[in-house]
Amino acid sequence: MSKRAVLEVIALDAEDAIAAQAGGADRLELVTDMAADGLTPSVAAFAAIRAAVGIDLRVMLRLADGFAAGDVDRLVRVAGEMRAAGADQFVLGFLDPEGGVDLAAVERVIAELDGCSWTFHRAIDHTADRDALRKQLADLPGLDTYLTAGSAEGVATGLPTLLAEAARAGEPGYEQQLLVGGGLELTHVPELLAAGVDAFHIGGAARPEGWAHPVSPKAVANWRRVLDAG
Repeated sequence: MSKRAVLEVIALDAEDAIAAQAGGADRLELVTDMAADGLTPSVAAFAAIRAAVGIDLRVMLRLADGFAAGDVDRLVRVAGEMRAAGADQFVLGFLDPEGGVDLAAVERVIAELDGCSWTFHRAIDHTADRDALRKQLADLPGLDTYLTAGSAEGVATGLPTLLAEAARAGEPGYEQQLLVGGGLELTHVPELLAAGVDAFHIGGAARPEGWAHPVSPKAVANWRRVLDAG
């Protein structure tokens, strides 16, 4: 029997987390401030969510809108505080002013993670050279996932890139799991599954009434059904 596809849902608080787990989510991405596309939550928010659900949690390490690392010393402190609170999976990604990966910032932050699993997020969709970025990051400890839409404009535009990268799975720089998210719609799922993509990320799609409202377990369950049927 084939392994079921991973469904990751954005959670802002314990209410979201409980609803997402009830709907069949496998993992949560924990953030705050979606007006800035998701920043690092508080340690208290992480602790409340960790106490509320039993599924995997990936904590965003991002202090301001955009993809510049900003205050790396502060990022390192925050990462250490999250580790001390029990966080063991993370999400991060930083670019330099030229659009290349800010390798120095990434390496400093992941040194604080002590080998924990982490996702390089949609900064890859804004880089000047996706292939070069992947190859620069390929051997970093803990990196097991890329969250990507294939394009800064979203999955509808980036689908050809996603399919091409899925076809390169296992090549140097392409060993990590492809987690597709960013304008992802249910209509995209069959083609992605057929190409071998086995991880999907939703935020707004889990909230039919908008970001001012909590995650809908029914919406998550609908995604779970489609992924499992595929």
